[in-house]
Amino acid sequence: MNLPPHHVRRSEIEDFETYTDQRDHERQTAMAIKAPRRVHLGDYLTFLFENHATIRYQVQEMMRAEKIVRESAIEEELTTYNELLGGVGQLGCALLIEIAAEADRKPLLIKWLGLQAHLYLVLSDGSRVYAEFDPAQVGDDRLSAVQYLTFSLDQVEPGGGPVAVGCDFSDLTDEIALTAEQQTALAADLAASRV
Repeated sequence: MNLPPHHVRRSEIEDFETYTDQRDHERQTAMAIKAPRRVHLGDYLTFLFENHATIRYQVQEMMRAEKIVRESAIEEELTTYNELLGGVGQLGCALLIEIAAEADRKPLLIKWLGLQAHLYLVLSDGSRVYAEFDPAQVGDDRLSAVQYLTFSLDQVEPGGGPVAVGCDFSDLTDEIALTAEQQTALAADLAASRV
């Protein structure tokens, strides 16, 4: 199978016992990589942008937690997690809808149905690129508190990337400029998706 350049290959995955021996270092490295890829928008939305290293870490963690050794199961984990990265010229992320009060969670997830179509990245020229998502992850009556999104950024010049993240859904309208560190991280991830 011909994988996009930024996807994790089977040859990069260690058995869970070998991984466990170096897990503390791997976890510390992964958390440092994740930090500039976490973007908070308003009170409820957190975008967790993924890249090669974060997905490799998640696969290794899943293998460790589930003690996965069967080759078909490892390949299944890789396929599932690699989908979060999107394809060539795309950035992938998980959107967490964080509603602290249990009593508010269900009513707000019902009220915000359709939110995923109103999330966007802003490019340096001010244009917006709206999120793409799998309709199968959206219920008929309410949102899931976790959404998996991709953003197609083929039109972005090499070395460029998004400069802001926003939402134009009526109840959650907001936009936040990305820090220089966030811009650099996402531009690097976008470049890696095209190599």
